Amino acid sequence: MNSISRATRYISLALAVCGAALSGTAALVVSAWWWFAVALFLFLTATGVYDLVQRRHAILRNYPIVGHMRFAMERLRPAVRQYFGESNVDGRPFSRDVRDLVYQRAKGLEAQKAFGTERDVYRPGHEFLVTSLAPRPVPERPVTVRVGGPDCREPYDMPLLNISAMSFGALSGPAVRALGEGAREGGFALDTGEGGLSDHHLASKADLVWQIGTGYFGCRTPDGQFDAKLFAARSADPAVKCILLKLSQGAKPGMGGVLPGAKVNAAVAHARGVQPGRTVVSPPNHPTCPTPRALVRFVAWLRTLSGGKPVGIKLCVGSRHEVLALCKAMIEEGIAPDFIVVDGAEGGTGAAPLEFTDALGMPLTDGLITMHNALVGSGLRDAVKLGASGRIATGSDIVTRLVQGADFTNSARAMLLALGCIQSQQCHTNACPTGVATQDPRRAQALNVADKAQRVHRYQKSTVRNAQKIMASLGVQYPHELDPAMLHRRMPNGLTCSYDILHEWLAEHELLADPPYGWSVDWHRASADSFAPIPPRSRPL
Repeated sequence: MNSISRATRYISLALAVCGAALSGTAALVVSAWWWFAVALFLFLTATGVYDLVQRRHAILRNYPIVGHMRFAMERLRPAVRQYFGESNVDGRPFSRDVRDLVYQRAKGLEAQKAFGTERDVYRPGHEFLVTSLAPRPVPERPVTVRVGGPDCREPYDMPLLNISAMSFGALSGPAVRALGEGAREGGFALDTGEGGLSDHHLASKADLVWQIGTGYFGCRTPDGQFDAKLFAARSADPAVKCILLKLSQGAKPGMGGVLPGAKVNAAVAHARGVQPGRTVVSPPNHPTCPTPRALVRFVAWLRTLSGGKPVGIKLCVGSRHEVLALCKAMIEEGIAPDFIVVDGAEGGTGAAPLEFTDALGMPLTDGLITMHNALVGSGLRDAVKLGASGRIATGSDIVTRLVQGADFTNSARAMLLALGCIQSQQCHTNACPTGVATQDPRRAQALNVADKAQRVHRYQKSTVRNAQKIMASLGVQYPHELDPAMLHRRMPNGLTCSYDILHEWLAEHELLADPPYGWSVDWHRASADSFAPIPPRSRPL
């Protein structure tokens, strides 16, 4: 199958060579007019050879000659949109405007646009940030947030934008190295994803957030249980700055990860501690922490095993009583994670059932505000930092999430776009045309690690810089100065409403003192000993 795939990718070059030979013969035998065809086919052949040896564009190395059609359409698209009124949104994860912005920043170009916005600013649901008549200077250095509670001995200064979870196996080795080298160059963090701490991650010398999923890849026993000794040994690596325990994922909450056997080569199997060639399916939940109390104890154990490094949890928020049960467990046990990453339902994945991506999980705005309020009302917010992931690509996205309660953000799809991904949606087929999401060595080798690392670095640097410019235009310099009143939404009646009115914001310790009416039922349903709600007759009066 691989040989057939390679032949298909290079068929345009083969046809150009054959065309040159046949037209040359016809020019010698039939008519001199065939020399025009010879010139055309020789030009195509030379183009194909150049495509194979150049190192800038992976798609041209994988698809010589025909790959140029993609770039031609990229240049043609603005004219098509102008004359035919094409919509900004084409059904893919990001609008074309956002994708163009990411590509430009990755190339080192300042994203500028003539005239006004093409958005309908009067449509219901439109959101905007409110500027100040007294803007502030932009800080010279990028803003970071200190992650690490009172029990953490090695806190980490987390940048405003980092690379979200993407596993080796789902991504190729060169793609992982390019992301890692870009993160190292820019001084931001790379989440390993649940696929284990691979040699590609470590070779990049980036600041790593080692994600531990339900399959415990990279720290598992042969039967799939957590291996404490292996975890302690691997987490001691200086490159590992934080540990992240993944409970659920926004794109497919309640469902473990799946990696097709065709992508489980020897290197992937070694990183995960599984058998090569076999499809890898993660369990839907953690067998070591079935209750909120067990979960926070496990977090404390991971922190001890890692030598005091920050340990966090990642989840897609579901029922509010489950979030409050987790807060009650933190209070009763005197243990809290150093950070929590809220993953929105709009988050992406390499493959998931359509019903999961379309119908399950809480959107990031609702999940983030819920988690922020629960921590504030429980008196835990100062000790626990909040991260946000899901459809974050621009500086305004970052500031919006900071207003909604986050301390930092993570991005996956935008980083892939900066890496050269064209969103062909072939991640699960092992036939990614750009070498990003494949374990086919020929496709993966087309990706130029050094060039793509610089693209990732440039994109992150420019986006964070623009986020800080936006904050300055709002009249603040640092995230803790942001206020929900700075974000407005257009309502169905045509009026706008600020987030400080649109959503309820709890005061510190309010849940402990006197839970407000909207929260009291869920607070009394929550138990530190179970994620299931307390039956009505058992609840305290």
